[in-house]
Amino acid sequence: MKLPPETLAKQALEHVLRLPDGRKLIAIAGPPGSGKSTVAAVLHHLLGAQGKTSAVVPMDGFHLDNAILDARGLRARKGAPETFDGAGFCNLVQRIAHDGADIVYPVFDRSRDIAIAGAAVLSKDVEYVLFEGNYLMLDGAPWDQLAQFWTSSIWIDAPIVELERRLMQRWFDEGFSETEARFKVGENDLLNAKHVQSNSRTCELVL
Repeated sequence: MKLPPETLAKQALEHVLRLPDGRKLIAIAGPPGSGKSTVAAVLHHLLGAQGKTSAVVPMDGFHLDNAILDARGLRARKGAPETFDGAGFCNLVQRIAHDGADIVYPVFDRSRDIAIAGAAVLSKDVEYVLFEGNYLMLDGAPWDQLAQFWTSSIWIDAPIVELERRLMQRWFDEGFSETEARFKVGENDLLNAKHVQSNSRTCELVL
């Protein structure tokens, strides 16, 4: 049975509230279309209702620019591990784990399909840092460096058939035809989803 993101976020809330005191870095990982962004956003809201400070830091701010992807022949595979600045994201996580200062980081503007540098600031006083992305638990360089920094990890998943339905709808919502959407999903999104499902480390909580 498919559970709504609000239910998944409540289960995640019960888990993270049991974690030790101090700043907590939480990885919310899973394949594209699994609902990571929605669960992270709801969890952020629920933590606020509990009087806790939190922030969502998406991995998507480290998408390589389309011009770089074009030069490398990777535009059609945008969203695959090699189309991110993985080392840059690992450096950000390390800074957040060890640097007791406010930290500036990039965010991804989906409407313009571009990452914007210096678009968000993580306050040094935030207790729960909710990282969200496909490759946070991937067992391969450079992503395998990340596990040492996570206070806890949460896996959000769904059957491939459901992932395909959601991903198709995502492209429809962006104005793509059925033929275009089916190509993007079949030749890229589902390849990434299967790669994540097959090559990610086990999380502490699986939803």
